[in-house]
Amino acid sequence: QVRLVESGGGLVQAGGSLRLSCATSGFTIEFSAMRWHRQSPGKERELVARVSGISGSKDYAESAKGRFTISRDNAKNTVYLEMDSLKPEDTAVYYCKAAVPRGAHDYVYWGQGTQVTVSS
Repeated sequence: QVRLVESGGGLVQAGGSLRLSCATSGFTIEFSAMRWHRQSPGKERELVARVSGISGSKDYAESAKGRFTISRDNAKNTVYLEMDSLKPEDTAVYYCKAAVPRGAHDYVYWGQGTQVTVSS
């Protein structure tokens, strides 16, 4: 059974840092595309950062470049999002997403989300 469980969210002042974790089970993150998305009230869910399977190449949304870092620990099957220099506009629910290759298709799974609130 595939599970993604996010943690590490909370309330932080502007300029502060948080590290989000996405603990997974039921598949191997090393071979899966892993992503962090976020959704603010009244807005669509948006991609924040992603790391590709096998190659481990990383991409970031413009809003995250230079401030956020995605990483993964294959031994722990856990993906992280280190967020520095946080701004009030980073306030959102952050979701972990996995695209797990199974045969000819990728199956998509989401975590339940973790709330990040940045106060000004």
